[in-house]
Amino acid sequence: MGRTSDARNKILGAAAMLLEQRGYSALGVAEICTTAGVPKGSFYYFFESKQALALTVIDDHWASQRRRWVELLSSDRDPLRRLRDLFEATEEVQRAGQRKGGLVVGCLFGNLALELSNQAEEIRGRLQEIFEAQIDLIERVVVEAKDQGQAGPAVDAHEVARSMVAQIEGRALLAKLLNDPAQLETLWRNSLDLLQVPPQVRAALD
Repeated sequence: MGRTSDARNKILGAAAMLLEQRGYSALGVAEICTTAGVPKGSFYYFFESKQALALTVIDDHWASQRRRWVELLSSDRDPLRRLRDLFEATEEVQRAGQRKGGLVVGCLFGNLALELSNQAEEIRGRLQEIFEAQIDLIERVVVEAKDQGQAGPAVDAHEVARSMVAQIEGRALLAKLLNDPAQLETLWRNSLDLLQVPPQVRAALD
């Protein structure tokens, strides 16, 4: 059982790395197995197709990311500070990737959404569920910010949360294109405008 589990984990690790670096369409099962150091037959023991593997990688990545998001957005810090923590952690993920491999890899979910949204319906649907879950997590914090007077009373919490997720994805895409994680530094400042943070609250943040 240990060896079987180890082979599966090697395949998942190799697939996650290659999907981030090269995308889905250009990636073959043989390359995944070579990178993982396992025989090709092992792949089909665990996964019925490349799409099934990609869905597992997506689910594993989201499980890890979601734990981090929940940790940051559910802390005992004030709502705006929690949002800033999330943005800073998002930027650090891209900086860490650049330090490790020399390139900013962007967001796995965003990369796959751009590549596969019109090709693989099951993957598209799963990515949509993930983005909606991200929006929900941020929306809860925006509602808290409104309740505490840290955001404008007219702010639509759901639409602001949707805009924040879109902004994260767009900035991650720019960071990848330019190989520059600093592209994510504007997330916090732009979000203050989206939240219509009152002047006195902004002054206290500086």
